[in-house]
Amino acid sequence: MKKMKTITSFKAYDIRGELGVNLDEDIAYRIGRAFAQILLAQFESSKQNDGDLTKTIVIGSDIRESSESLKQSAIEGILDAGVNVIDLGMTGTEEVYFATSHHHAMGGIEVTASHNPINYNGLKLVREGSRPISSDTGLADIQKLAESGDFAKVSKKGEVTVNDDKSDYVDHLLGFIDTNKLKPLKLVINSGNGSAGPVIDAIQARLQNTPIEMIKLHHTPDGTFPNGIPNPMIIANQTSTRDAVIQHGADLGIAFDGDFDRCFFFDETGAFVDGSQVVGMLAQAFLQKPGEAGASIVYDPRVLYNTEAIISENNGEAVISKSGHSFIKQVMRESNAVYGGEMSAHHYFRDFFYCDSGMIPWLLTIELLSTTGKKLSELVNERIDAYPSSGEINFRLSGITAPEVIKQIETHFMQLNDVSPKKSTLDGLSLDFGEWRFNLRASNTEPLIRLNIETKGDKAFLDKKVDEIKTWLSERGATEA
Repeated sequence: MKKMKTITSFKAYDIRGELGVNLDEDIAYRIGRAFAQILLAQFESSKQNDGDLTKTIVIGSDIRESSESLKQSAIEGILDAGVNVIDLGMTGTEEVYFATSHHHAMGGIEVTASHNPINYNGLKLVREGSRPISSDTGLADIQKLAESGDFAKVSKKGEVTVNDDKSDYVDHLLGFIDTNKLKPLKLVINSGNGSAGPVIDAIQARLQNTPIEMIKLHHTPDGTFPNGIPNPMIIANQTSTRDAVIQHGADLGIAFDGDFDRCFFFDETGAFVDGSQVVGMLAQAFLQKPGEAGASIVYDPRVLYNTEAIISENNGEAVISKSGHSFIKQVMRESNAVYGGEMSAHHYFRDFFYCDSGMIPWLLTIELLSTTGKKLSELVNERIDAYPSSGEINFRLSGITAPEVIKQIETHFMQLNDVSPKKSTLDGLSLDFGEWRFNLRASNTEPLIRLNIETKGDKAFLDKKVDEIKTWLSERGATEA
């Protein structure tokens, strides 16, 4: 196959690009074929293969109008490499994670652009055991082979099987909770016209004998996204869920992004729940489960006071990790952690192959609401008062680089204070002064720096520090994004 120019849609952890610019059917074919060829070579040469793995790659796609054709092109590439395919149909990313391990496949692909604009798409890849692939662990090799077109000749094409049955996946999800403990709760569930709807329907059918009521919003999958790209992080996109919670007197609002690997919560008043609070809440949910006493919980260093306090109160083991799914998953495996969470609404589960899921968090939450008898606002607000935080504040830089501004702010605070703060460079810069702390880091995916500040029980002091650091950053060319 003819060599092509650099495929610029390859990123550090996945493949994302603008349709017709750096992602099209030809590129998808090349990626599928390169991925399959590399996995097949590892499969055939591995002395550790005990016969459990199959010469198969699973693949699914989200509801975007471009996703099906990209998926079919990737399938053709996989088949031409001599590898079999299980086509899962229209799926969320976590369904691919599940199917990769469930079917003992060599790897899996989800065609999705998640919450990106409608003229974008991408591919998320995992290898055996649903393990992540990054530029350091094979993604760069896939890119190099896809660009070169130097594909091996095979004597026999692979075969494709369509298997869109979600039963085993839904069974696995519901294994995380005891449905007999569920109390009457009314849920507003906003699928954003993304891929979540069919899974919500399947879960609802399984919960029909429980007192759970579901009100479905923007439920039908529609690749034109008539109600906007499903990205609940955008404040304007939160209105419909909030209003529906208030209108229906719901106990909980749940909103998904396009491939539902993230879910977002609204309490019974319609208030949006910050992701850092959800991490602490899910840590509590696990540590109070039978058999999980003393379990390890992994979290990122952006906001941590509340999470660490909850872990301590419930006699868990706190394990900090750099932000990012590949780091979190690796640290979870090393510590055998039952759960790992990021404030960005990515939540990872040991018993879900250490992968992230957007479905498991809301199931755990309705179980926690049922067993505690508390409203979501009660669970969250008392923690917010104890450990108020700024939420993530983003800045664009002009005339100064992220490393420069981070170095300067470190020097500034080290010289300013009588007592030297506790310093960590695990992920950007964290300085902890005992009663307050901040984390400043460069974004992994955008030209931004991200600031988080938190205090111990002092909202007025938090506001003062937010204003102080905002002013300091603006004087050095940072503009709030």
